Amino acid sequence: MMLRQINEDIAVALEKDPAARNALEVLFLYPGVHALIAYRVTHLLWGIGLKFIARGLSQLARLITGIEIHPAAIIGKRFFIDHGMGVVIGETSEIGNNVFIYQGVTLGGLATKKGKRHPTVFDDVVIGAGAKILGPIKIGCNTKIGSGSVVLQDVPEYSTVIGVPGRVVFSGISSEMEDDEEGPESFPDPVARAIECMLDRLPEMEKQIRQLKETLNENGIVLPDSPPIGEVPRKKING
Repeated sequence: MMLRQINEDIAVALEKDPAARNALEVLFLYPGVHALIAYRVTHLLWGIGLKFIARGLSQLARLITGIEIHPAAIIGKRFFIDHGMGVVIGETSEIGNNVFIYQGVTLGGLATKKGKRHPTVFDDVVIGAGAKILGPIKIGCNTKIGSGSVVLQDVPEYSTVIGVPGRVVFSGISSEMEDDEEGPESFPDPVARAIECMLDRLPEMEKQIRQLKETLNENGIVLPDSPPIGEVPRKKING
């Protein structure tokens, strides 16, 4: 069972990292895979009650890999950590299947009381470098968390989150997302989307302004002509 899981971890690294050349390279040179193998062992020890040994081995793995995964955390299948340095996964974190995270990610807590205090990340989530997901919140499946974001609230499925604090800039299922084959790095550009929406609205706004001016003219109210969109009126300089 353990060997089959390790083989799957190596296969996922080969699939998701274009820099990976062969299984031997991944097994010996990928700290994310090393940390995950150590987690598989320590999680098993934690489950049978050898908690001190499990914690000791997890700290040794942290020293070697730069990645800290608490033995009590729950991690699903096809999980991959790219680069990995600085990743922290807290005790009550829960991670679903096919989750991809980059270096510097923290799944941390805000409370000091016992109980559920770390995030739950559902299937097919991508978390960008340096993102912080804090507290017992839920990250819906097929969500993308932008690099450097700080997420403090639940995120619905099929969302894109950016910023500090993190805010949802895109949410919902679309044909564009279903056909997306560009991989986990293909984050939508919220600025481009906003500009596209503004450009779509401009013709309708111009039409409404013309209609309003015509109505005012019929009632004897004459407004000065405004310059075309894109031109700035220039003031005359005396002297």
